[in-house]
Amino acid sequence: MSNPKLEVLTPQNSQIIFIDQQPQMAFGVQSIDRQVLKNNVVGLAKAAKVFNIPTTITTVESESFSGFTYPELLDVFPGQKLLERTSMNSWDDQKVRDSLAANARKKVVVSGLWTEVCNNTFALGAMLEGGYEIYMVADASGGTSQEAHDYAMQRMIQAGVVPVTWQQVMLEWQRDWARRETYDAVMAIAKEHSGAYGMGVDYAYTMVHKAPQRTATPHEALAAVPAR
Repeated sequence: MSNPKLEVLTPQNSQIIFIDQQPQMAFGVQSIDRQVLKNNVVGLAKAAKVFNIPTTITTVESESFSGFTYPELLDVFPGQKLLERTSMNSWDDQKVRDSLAANARKKVVVSGLWTEVCNNTFALGAMLEGGYEIYMVADASGGTSQEAHDYAMQRMIQAGVVPVTWQQVMLEWQRDWARRETYDAVMAIAKEHSGAYGMGVDYAYTMVHKAPQRTATPHEALAAVPAR
């Protein structure tokens, strides 16, 4: 195929990397509401788990500056090895390059902080030196300002990065609702993480398909309490 980016993402052709999803990095994000950011990151991670997508998680200066990876993300991948580094650019770290190479998939889905630094430099390096295709998840990444995020996305797009959103990636992996082996899990992720779409799923289940009304689990009820 002359243009591999015309291929849709599938569970067989893609891998995913979460770059520096750590609290101190999130503190600096101004391009997206930080609670929405975490919601999207965790929703994307759950989708990756459902479809058995090879996953890499990087961290930077965890104990001296950035703090530890969101526990909600780690809960999705218990036992996942975290690749700690000092460089702002994950591509500069041999452990990261080895992890990507071991997965043997050229389509790399990226969710990271910050868009204009860690995401940008990783994407450019991985394309230039590694020959990877980069699919940047814009709403599961964040920059220190709206301009920082937007211009970084534009720079990466000009270089050949494909911009995507987290729900787009999940539904591209699912592709066909007849794929029953992942249908229920995808619907569960949508109901918990997809906002209005998830509410619509609940509505259709109960009002159209006459599913019994259910009460929220303790975890769901706690998640619905506004942050103070």
